[in-house]
Amino acid sequence: MGTMDGKVALVSGSGRGIGREVALKLAAEGAAVVINDLDKEPAEETVADIVAAGGEAVACVGSVVEDDFAERFVATAVGAFGGLDIIVNNAGYTWDTVIQKMTDEQWDAILDVHLRAPFRILRAAQPYIKANPTEYHRKVVNVSSVSGVFGNAGQANYASAKAGVVGLTKTMAKEWGRYKVNVNAVAFGFILTRMTEATAGDDAFVEIEGRRIKVGVSQAAMDAVQRTYPFGRPGTPAEAAGAVYSLCLQETNYVSGQVLVVDGAAR
Repeated sequence: MGTMDGKVALVSGSGRGIGREVALKLAAEGAAVVINDLDKEPAEETVADIVAAGGEAVACVGSVVEDDFAERFVATAVGAFGGLDIIVNNAGYTWDTVIQKMTDEQWDAILDVHLRAPFRILRAAQPYIKANPTEYHRKVVNVSSVSGVFGNAGQANYASAKAGVVGLTKTMAKEWGRYKVNVNAVAFGFILTRMTEATAGDDAFVEIEGRRIKVGVSQAAMDAVQRTYPFGRPGTPAEAAGAVYSLCLQETNYVSGQVLVVDGAAR
């Protein structure tokens, strides 16, 4: 018996990185999971891995910022598995620069993926949640960042979006409490993903929606992590997923509207 038996979960951005680990963990505990990624191949790979391990999963490929995505995402869960119990708003990326060099396109793109998309997904889910009450508590976990809690130079767009996620989380906890829905956020610190594992200056880029986004962390910053972080290292995607999973358990039914900082006590 798994802790998530009979539950249906949406996990955006779950073809790679933290989202993939969240999906794998929920599926391993018995949840049926709708996998989303911007690209078809990683989404289908995650689905295949879950099915091969004896779990249930389907893919909903596409950008979370598309106008019809939220409704399609929710409809996939209800159509494929007959319900919706867990929503993890994880999809996103960074596009950094100092404010005087930041374009409107950079600002809008990051606000859209990190704040507008979760808002739309939750809005699309509300009619189903209201119309289908449960004896157990449903769970929403929104992914924020320490940048949204403390700020971070070079990330005016990302920090603002992630701070907005905190506000959205606290508001939805108040709106959806009457539906027996817990809404919480995790604020991740330095987690090793494809956005952070490369060394800045090594010409590392990712392609996202036709944009070539520079990624990576400076060697000086990585050295500082080893010197100053209590654990002497960044976190792993699996460790990040563990924090999300903990907020999906029925044992956290009286925890709502909270922001769990997951940074290994780095601050």
